[in-house]
Amino acid sequence: MDATGIGRRIAYWRERRRMTQADFGALLGKSRRWVQDLEGGQRQADPRLSVLEGAARVLAVRLEDLLSDAPLGTGTECVDASELEAIRKVLQRHDVITGTCDRTALEPVPVETLSRNVEYGWTAFQASHFAALGRVVPGLLVDANRAAARHEGDAQLASFRLLSMSLQLVEAVAIKFGDTGLAFTAADRSVAAAERSEDPVTMAAAARHLADAMTHYGQARAAAEFAVASAVRLEGDLTGRGADGLSVLGMLYLKAAMASAAVEDRAAAPLLLEQSEHHAAQLGRDGNAMWTAYGPTNVAVYRVAAHVQLCEGAEAVAAAAGIPDPHREALPRERRAHHLVDLASGYTQAGHREKAVETLLKAEEEAEEEVHCRPRSRQLVEDLRLLGTGNTEGRLRALAERCGLPG
Repeated sequence: MDATGIGRRIAYWRERRRMTQADFGALLGKSRRWVQDLEGGQRQADPRLSVLEGAARVLAVRLEDLLSDAPLGTGTECVDASELEAIRKVLQRHDVITGTCDRTALEPVPVETLSRNVEYGWTAFQASHFAALGRVVPGLLVDANRAAARHEGDAQLASFRLLSMSLQLVEAVAIKFGDTGLAFTAADRSVAAAERSEDPVTMAAAARHLADAMTHYGQARAAAEFAVASAVRLEGDLTGRGADGLSVLGMLYLKAAMASAAVEDRAAAPLLLEQSEHHAAQLGRDGNAMWTAYGPTNVAVYRVAAHVQLCEGAEAVAAAAGIPDPHREALPRERRAHHLVDLASGYTQAGHREKAVETLLKAEEEAEEEVHCRPRSRQLVEDLRLLGTGNTEGRLRALAERCGLPG
């Protein structure tokens, strides 16, 4: 075993778990100096298996993660169960649940700093840099809650807006990694924070995330009704707020359409997509206001997703063919890869399994995390293995290995 490489891996995972060397050592019954030597590859030329098993247990990783030869900080990095649990624990804190001050004497983070941190989080999400979010989000939630509790006046209203956007980010991450309970909790809290911000744009943004969480939580019919009711309630305020307002308004109808598709309402879903298309036409261009990636292209992408949800694979493939490549390539990385996974599902439904594999490989090129990390994508890979994919069997097998699926 390479002691230096193993030491670097232990240091990587310790820092990712936000543990100090002293805390990590204490959990192993060792000193901080012992941890320094271990991470530096100086403790012993060949670390005992019992040491590595103990380190893996404390770090909540597989032993293979410490023994792997893959370079650190490159390739696929997923938000794992421990990081989702860390986010959940923050949401379960008394001060975060009640929106009150914690006991620290720390001053609240300035609104400008908090805004930059929220922007960093959403930028990382849209770039599919999900592992960074597992490390950043817990602290962001604490800072945003403290700011909303302690600031006053306009600064407090802005803090509630940023708290809502932070909770919406949690919803998006939790949906991506299949934790629907966490997503629902975060989205529900984001609506409450948005209402206290008194900002219609934030209210609509939070409502679309709650509708999304409700759909994935098995409450799709109620989600569609909630999204439409939110759009009707806020439309007058939103249409006068430029790109921000039109984007979140249009997204409410897209989430309502997806919720309708989830309950196989084949009459409502197309009408809701048309309503969103109307607002995209009002906007007149593709954009990314409020991190929505909203515009005519994203409406077309959602149309593909709705067809897939309705098990209309051939229609999904036809709809995707109508999206100009330059427009699709201008979408954020996460959206592009997500769309390609949807399209791969459409090809599978239509019986074009070789095309499905090729499309999944394109998605992997766009963002490995979208294929390797998401439960939905991994399930599609597994389904294709069971179904058989002709001339692409070998490439699919290699993809399954990269996804960490059992042989």
